Amino acid sequence: MFSGISPWSLIVILVIVVVIFGTKRLRNAGGDLGSAVKNFKNAMRDGEEEGAQAAEKLKQTAKDSVIDVEAKVKDTTKS
Repeated sequence: MFSGISPWSLIVILVIVVVIFGTKRLRNAGGDLGSAVKNFKNAMRDGEEEGAQAAEKLKQTAKDSVIDVEAKVKDTTKS
């Protein structure tokens, strides 16, 4: 009959972790984790911006290609 982890169990686990690793190590680990998450979010945002720029460039290239084909068709029908 395991009904989950009680709040008291979490407190005991937290105390054991603090005793084993110490507060300074945990603080450094928390800072490192926070920096990693921040860098990951920045990289994701930069990737989305690059993707949007690439999509816009692709649309412009496709539009230019259609205009070139239409011009060639007009030139061949005039002859």
